[in-house]
Amino acid sequence: MSKGSYKPGQEAPKSGQYGIVGPRGGDTKVERTVVRGEPFPPTPGKGMTYKLNDPTKTK
Repeated sequence: MSKGSYKPGQEAPKSGQYGIVGPRGGDTKVERTVVRGEPFPPTPGKGMTYKLNDPTKTK
């Protein structure tokens, strides 16, 4: 697992849009909104992870 990728069930470090990354590192074009401190939801397939695409912009 590369730096900046997160497994399902891990706690989200930041709120935002997280893209689902395939088992070989390819972009699946699917995103999920995750709130900081909440666990990442299950992915559609085995070996998939999440990466932050667009952090929530709050002040």
